[in-house]
Amino acid sequence: MRDAGEAARVEDVMLTRAAQTGDIAALGTLLERHRAGMRAVALSILGPGADADDVMQDAALTALRRIGDVRDPAAVGAWLRMIVRNAARSLLRGAVVAAPPVDELHLPSPEDGPEQWLERSAARDWVWEALENLSPVLRMPLVLRHFTTGVTTYEQIARACGVPVGTVRSRLSLGRAKLAAALAATADSAHGDAEKRGSASRVEARETLAAAESGHFGRLMTERWSPEVSLLRGLDRLGGWDLLVRSMDKDVEDGVRQRLVHAVAGRSLTVWEMDIINPPDDPGHCPSAVAWLMTLDEAGRVRQLRLAHPRPVPLVDLLPAV
Repeated sequence: MRDAGEAARVEDVMLTRAAQTGDIAALGTLLERHRAGMRAVALSILGPGADADDVMQDAALTALRRIGDVRDPAAVGAWLRMIVRNAARSLLRGAVVAAPPVDELHLPSPEDGPEQWLERSAARDWVWEALENLSPVLRMPLVLRHFTTGVTTYEQIARACGVPVGTVRSRLSLGRAKLAAALAATADSAHGDAEKRGSASRVEARETLAAAESGHFGRLMTERWSPEVSLLRGLDRLGGWDLLVRSMDKDVEDGVRQRLVHAVAGRSLTVWEMDIINPPDDPGHCPSAVAWLMTLDEAGRVRQLRLAHPRPVPLVDLLPAV
């Protein structure tokens, strides 16, 4: 007869392999089996309180996104505790260790990381379908926290959304709970193709940048964006179509260029993360990076744009010179 430890390892292997095929019940069982050990790690680093609870919730979503990265299913418990340990230490440092972004890596490889696995897996479609079931105020913080690479800390999300850090914490907590319910509710539903949507969005981002560099940004916006588009800073509306075109044209005229580094795309929310390349004679003209946070209308056109930077940017820096 197998001893209890061997039986537990066999069950971990079965549950992990099932979770890697998109079985949410198997993942839930794994998390429950190892919850005590995970929580013990969180408490040992952070002590009791809201931070430990946040890290446990973060770990559950990270496990969903990265379960395909588990190479040794028998050691999944140690892998889950490592996620909690890294998240807790990152929280103490005020940073989030992000998974590497995916651009156009479509061929499977033994060296593929969690984002590559997620791109080619039905799990990504399922997660995005569940995210679409959340309200916009809950969806935005979750997408920024778990699916971007540069707008991930509570402070960065708070600036992007125009709300206090405490509100970000509460929205993430509520959003994770509602996402778990939405995942369970949509487990057997047909899901959209998130990989195709992401690939199309990357193409659109590059076309948008090319149009801007050739002086045709306004024409592209007329064709593809809502005529009622608004540029927002937090909750404040700065302007519309005219301001966006003037700002982009002015940056291009000054020699500023943007390069796409990462994109995530849902039916109602798309994020393009860009590196900013300043002119050699003015290296401090703009911040080094920017994320375009775009809320879409029912036709898939951009109706709201927020620009988020890794560090705060004075309001005057977002406006064109007069």
